[in-house]
Amino acid sequence: MPQMYNVLMLGASYGSLLAAKLLLAGHNAKLVCLPAEVELINAEGAVVKMPIKGREGLVELKTIEMPGSMSAAGPADIDPSKFDLAVLAMQEPQYRSPDVRALLEAIAEANLPCMSIMNMPPLPYLKRIPGLDTNLCRESYADATVWDKFDPALMTLCSPDPQAFRPPEEKVNVLQVRLPTNFKSARFESDTHTAILNRLESDINAIRYDLGGEQVELPVKLRVHDSIFVPMAKWCMLLAGNYRCVMAEEMRSIRDAVHTNLDESKAVYNWVSDLCVSLGADPGDMVPFEKYADAAQSLVSPSSAARALAAGAPRIERVDRLVKSLAARKGKSLEAINNTVDLVDNWLEKNREKAL
Repeated sequence: MPQMYNVLMLGASYGSLLAAKLLLAGHNAKLVCLPAEVELINAEGAVVKMPIKGREGLVELKTIEMPGSMSAAGPADIDPSKFDLAVLAMQEPQYRSPDVRALLEAIAEANLPCMSIMNMPPLPYLKRIPGLDTNLCRESYADATVWDKFDPALMTLCSPDPQAFRPPEEKVNVLQVRLPTNFKSARFESDTHTAILNRLESDINAIRYDLGGEQVELPVKLRVHDSIFVPMAKWCMLLAGNYRCVMAEEMRSIRDAVHTNLDESKAVYNWVSDLCVSLGADPGDMVPFEKYADAAQSLVSPSSAARALAAGAPRIERVDRLVKSLAARKGKSLEAINNTVDLVDNWLEKNREKAL
């Protein structure tokens, strides 16, 4: 019988989505999350609701009914040596909290391969880009020092393309998928560690779920790519949509951010795509704007970054600032992106003043 992997998931939101797919494939997952989430997940498991093409309503996937096992714990109760892979699924600023930071350092010291599904690429991953001076990127991170102990060869990036949220009326162990696209991961430097991802990709792809006696294929797959730039295609989407939800006095939906001024959205999107190509990406690594714009029609809520700012968050992931910084090193600048960075800066400044 082939080996089943034990996967450590830092974060219970996106973490529970990928964990559910791993459990359906027979693998095991341990979620690192908040005390209330730990208690509920250990008692009841997690529930992932997702749409299936051609069917009305949502299918409920319950982890307690799956072949693999899942449990949850706090950061202080984790031994990284017991796992085959770590998945970093928290928001980047969360890694600066003392208990999570300590776990992150233990993971680095254990040489555990890590796949990040943050929007913000971990600094060690950026070190895999030939010729890039990552010291110039450090200011874009909430605390760049949390990444200093990691070996870049043991860090890869997975684009969190599926759109999911926690319905406010539900318990904290419930996640609803709004846009059931695929996770797109770059390979590790070594074939040995990449083989773990390839196995997970294959096992997830083979899942068939019993729905009323019918074996159906579920959306949200894992796709592994040789190019380290494939996950960066998400940057185009973030800058054209997610961060442009942020306005001076209020937030707008991703759909409105993209479609209110489609020409400007396309200009931002293609400019970021060109930046990625200048860093070494192949144009084929990028997603065409038209495909993204079509998907954005269904995204009728503000992005998670915009919602966090509106709720008073003093820190969020700053892919907008990272993109601006990387472009500046190449002598590139775009007014629309500069304006977005300024708007986010202003919201953060106001939020921090209120927190004092």
